[in-house]
Amino acid sequence: MKVGNNKVVSLIYELREENSEGEIIQKVEKDRPFVYLFGVGGLLPKFEMSLEGLQAGDPFSFGMTSGESYGEHTDEAIIELDKSIFEVDGMIDEELVTVGNQITMQDNEGNPLDGIVLEITDDKVIMDFNHPLAGLDLFFSGEILDVREASSDEIAHGHAHGVHGHHH
Repeated sequence: MKVGNNKVVSLIYELREENSEGEIIQKVEKDRPFVYLFGVGGLLPKFEMSLEGLQAGDPFSFGMTSGESYGEHTDEAIIELDKSIFEVDGMIDEELVTVGNQITMQDNEGNPLDGIVLEITDDKVIMDFNHPLAGLDLFFSGEILDVREASSDEIAHGHAHGVHGHHH
């Protein structure tokens, strides 16, 4: 069976910076494979395009530019926030609001946005909301372990269920 829309795909991979010799960013191995429902828009388009048509046992390797992945690192994503928005009952949780910590915030529509605290002043918190991989060219290599038809529940929910997939 080939990787395509409404198929549940299990795979292993190494993600490296820039090319096949680059620094390893992430490694997914057989004891905890990556399992996902293909074609629902949850993954980078170039990632899915590069896997479409492959079958269980097929190896893969491909690169993508920062423009094809998480975009360039932009200064517009570095935001200065009033320190007061982090107050709960007049106090700031200093274990949470500390330089280097990742904090999930919300945009104007209530969508979650992860940001890294860069700097804290007397009245401001400066955060970077760029994706951690923004500005990097990426290289994936791995193997397709399994491809199966998605169940009607998986298609309705938009994600894989079961072993190593999502559980309700």
